[in-house]
Amino acid sequence: MRDPRTPPALLARPGGAAERFARALGLRHPVAIFIVALIAGLLTLAALSILLGLFVVHVLVGDLGLGGADNSVNETMAQHRTGTLTDASLVGSQVGGAPVLPILVGLVGLVCALTRRWRIAAFAVFALLTESATYRITTLAVPRDRPVVPRLDGLPLDQSYPSGHTAASIAVYSGFVLLLTSRFTDSTFRALAWTFAVLVTTFVALSRMYRGMHHPLDVAGGVLVGIGAVLVVLFACRAAGAAADARVRARARA
Repeated sequence: MRDPRTPPALLARPGGAAERFARALGLRHPVAIFIVALIAGLLTLAALSILLGLFVVHVLVGDLGLGGADNSVNETMAQHRTGTLTDASLVGSQVGGAPVLPILVGLVGLVCALTRRWRIAAFAVFALLTESATYRITTLAVPRDRPVVPRLDGLPLDQSYPSGHTAASIAVYSGFVLLLTSRFTDSTFRALAWTFAVLVTTFVALSRMYRGMHHPLDVAGGVLVGIGAVLVVLFACRAAGAAADARVRARARA
């Protein structure tokens, strides 16, 4: 029986891909289904992110020569730095990374685990972990130097692509908004919630470019990684839920 507290976004559609995936693996424990789906999704997302990164670095920046235009945005931002804007960019970086996101995800995961809302807890924790793992794998496979401007953070020089902060902000804030708007369908609430998610992500992205840590193309890559992380964990949660429902039905027939 489905838990009525579970957001509809985490429920598998009857006959959909998640349900078929769980059925193909047999009536195994939902946790096992979740892990298999998560690993498969992570490997797929990482491979796609690497391919896109290679296209950006070697084709767009290399062959087509868009590196100068990409870096010019950072140069313009660096030329207009002020004390107030620099302080604001630090807040934007923290909102899209440590310490805010780990604390937020940890609290949500803990509360949901204590109230036995396992799928929400898993979504909260693994959306961020999937994004982080994809970012790390991509930066190792596709090194790209950060913008040629004075950088305000002491991070490795060759980890510009993709923007991990941008990806993380989408994985967490947009992920949470997706769950909320699937449960609460009031149009005004949905509009406000998605506006909040977009504004926060935009703030984070602009902050990372302002601080000289990522080019615009890196931010675009981060957007896609963040969306991909949400989709991977959504699928894993739905497949696990479908497996749990199938086990309940099988026991009822026994």
